[in-house]
Amino acid sequence: MTTHVDYGPHDLLLVVDMQNDFCEGGALAVSGGAALVPGINAQIQAAREAGALVAASRDWHPVDHVSFEHRGGPWPVHCVQDTQGAAFHPDLALTDDVIRVSKATAFDADAYSAFDGTGFGGYLRDRGIQRVVVCGLAMDVCVQATAKDALKEGFKVVLLETLTEPVDPEARGRIREELEQAGAEVRA
Repeated sequence: MTTHVDYGPHDLLLVVDMQNDFCEGGALAVSGGAALVPGINAQIQAAREAGALVAASRDWHPVDHVSFEHRGGPWPVHCVQDTQGAAFHPDLALTDDVIRVSKATAFDADAYSAFDGTGFGGYLRDRGIQRVVVCGLAMDVCVQATAKDALKEGFKVVLLETLTEPVDPEARGRIREELEQAGAEVRA
C-alpha cells in the first residue's frame, strides 16, 4: 500500500540514495531496499502529475574517499563515481528532467545530507519549493540527515516511512521519534 500525498507545485519529492550499492547485492546493502522501488515509482508519478519537482540524491564518491574503511572511515568502498554501484537502481523511474543531487564528492569530506555542501536549499527556495517529501535509503543515515537539514533550511518535511528502510531495523522507532520532535511529519 502506497502512502497518499497531495502534491502541488510548491512540493519536492526527494528520493534519497536509491543506488545499487545500497540495495541487495550492493557493497553496503540495506535489507528491503530494492522492494521500495515500486512504491517510490508511484510517488514519482504522482508528484510529476501534480506539477511537483522531483529530485534524486546520490552518494558520488571519488576513488579513495575519506569515508572508506581503508582511509580510516566507517564504510566499505561504495558508490564510487561512474561505477555500477553508484548508479541508481535500474528499475527506478527517473526521467531525464529529474534533478540529480550528488553529495560527498570531495576526497576529504563526507556528507550524508542532500543539503550538505550542495547548494540545494537555495536552489529549491529559488524554485518556490515549500515542502520536501523524503523517501529512500537509508532511514537512519542519509534519509535522516537529509530530512533534518531540510527542516533547518526552512522547509516543511514529510517522511514517507513505508518507503524507507534503516540499516539497523531497531533504529526505526527512534528515528521516527527524532524526526517528529525536530518538526517533520512522518507518514506510515
